[in-house]
Amino acid sequence: MVVTSFFVLQLLFLPPFAALALDFHVVKPHELAFGARHRPAKLAPLGHGHNRLSLSLFHRDALPGRNFSGHRHRLDRLLERDSRRVVTLTRRLSTARYHVDDFGSEVVSGLEEGSGEYFVRVGVGVPPRDQYLVVDSGSDIVWIQCRPCSQCYAQSEPVFDPAESASFAGVACGSPICGLLLSGASAAAGCHAGDCRYAVSYGDGSSTKGTLALETLTFGTSAVRDVAIGCGHSNRGLFVGAAGVLGLGWGPMSFVGQLGGQAGGAFSYCLVSRGSDAPTGSLVFGRTAAVPVGAVWVPLLRNLRAPSFYYVRLLGLGVGGVRLPVLEDVFQLTEEGEGGVVMDTGTAVTRLPDAAYAALRDAFGAATAGLPRAPGVSIFDTCYSLFGYQSVRVPTVSFYFAGGTILTLPARNFLIPVDDMATFCFAFAPSSSGLSIMGNIQQEGIQITFDAANGFIGFGPNTC
Repeated sequence: MVVTSFFVLQLLFLPPFAALALDFHVVKPHELAFGARHRPAKLAPLGHGHNRLSLSLFHRDALPGRNFSGHRHRLDRLLERDSRRVVTLTRRLSTARYHVDDFGSEVVSGLEEGSGEYFVRVGVGVPPRDQYLVVDSGSDIVWIQCRPCSQCYAQSEPVFDPAESASFAGVACGSPICGLLLSGASAAAGCHAGDCRYAVSYGDGSSTKGTLALETLTFGTSAVRDVAIGCGHSNRGLFVGAAGVLGLGWGPMSFVGQLGGQAGGAFSYCLVSRGSDAPTGSLVFGRTAAVPVGAVWVPLLRNLRAPSFYYVRLLGLGVGGVRLPVLEDVFQLTEEGEGGVVMDTGTAVTRLPDAAYAALRDAFGAATAGLPRAPGVSIFDTCYSLFGYQSVRVPTVSFYFAGGTILTLPARNFLIPVDDMATFCFAFAPSSSGLSIMGNIQQEGIQITFDAANGFIGFGPNTC
């Protein structure tokens, strides 16, 4: 696979994927405000076809009943979730891989349930019962709440009842599927009355326990049979109405791993941008549909201590078209599984090691010295008061990847509103560890493709 030597994403007012990077963006602050994704979405599937499954992908704030008094209220809730998510990822990667000896032992997963940011609607069973599922690129487990419940949290639809599904089949202890669960690091597994049991405990104390089963999942009019799912009878935590999780991690028990040849080991998503006319993004499975012509590709890295996560080889950062003097080693994934850069749908704000963050913040601040500053807000220490401004000039921000690929972000992917008085903050934050996380704010509006079978991640060529 040939890696294109240069790649640029342009901002709002210029044709996307132009040939040259600009040193500055001209930004209209009101166009950076949160907008379309707060409208409740019509959650109809996008379509289907040969070796293709496609769904609408929508932000949690589009769920019915999600109302905010203003930008600050929304931001506070977002950053609370974000903090829990980052703590969980860091905890997962700072400890040795778990080897489960006893069913029910706590296993720290890549997902912290309170931080589920994007959702899909999937039909479960035959006949299909529509359920909201959290999309998580760092989890290998697909699970839903099931009746009878010894403990279940409130969700948007009635809890799934396996007795009402003609396609539900329990998994026996001795089956190869139960063996996969036992060999992984995402869940504990055990046996009870001959049934394969699972348990997942998340970093914030949320958990799910139940039986492993084979079930049919329906995407639009396309049904995928015999998907191994967790049928959770004891569940607790912060789930915001979702019935469970659609794990899209790099392991064999994730939905992508289970699809295997049906999807060609590939999927793509586009997270809708603030202010976009489209209320939802898209999630597409299948090599023909998900792997676009014209994308530029960066090699994925695998961390044996965290095999569910998708790591990318980031080499450096740039501001205003100038690469910063940050050592490449700052972003390196070591042989011991430390450091590195994870692509994550559940983290909102990109985290960078202290040295990299300080260099990026200082360079951006120096290039915006003419803009009025505002006090810091929560984890953001670089903020601006843009009340009364019709437009401002801000420098470009770029990621330099292995293979010569440069990804230059739209301004809305790094300058976000934090209140209703036109205060905007630089949406990066320092990491409490050596781990870097590329969050979903920085991914918005860009088609991102995971070719897990061949070990590449693609950017573009489409936007949303």
